[in-house]
Amino acid sequence: MDNAEPGTPPPGDEPEAAEAEAAEPEAAEPEAVAAAAEEAAAVAGDAGLPPQDAALLDLEGRQWRSQGAKERAIRERLEISPTRYYQRLNALLDDPRAQRHAPALVNRLLRIRRARRAQQG
Repeated sequence: MDNAEPGTPPPGDEPEAAEAEAAEPEAAEPEAVAAAAEEAAAVAGDAGLPPQDAALLDLEGRQWRSQGAKERAIRERLEISPTRYYQRLNALLDDPRAQRHAPALVNRLLRIRRARRAQQG
């Protein structure tokens, strides 16, 4: 008992043109592509945070017995001066990749920075 009109293909036998249309992906908007790429990078981990910056954040997150021990570690492990270390750390606080890498650390350091700036000005 077939109720199909004459000349129409039976269900499951769609014309080839319809199959070709369904197989072709629609062109994505450039903004959507960029947003998807950024989201994929975030899911992938540090979203492009350079290894040197990740190491700097990891070092900052440790507890140190003395300031001297921390400064020695900065010079030995990162091969930069403590002054450059703190300059880079301050810049990283404004980098969303750093926030994704170490959210608790970055949030704590941002609170400290805001409190110090409020005292100064």
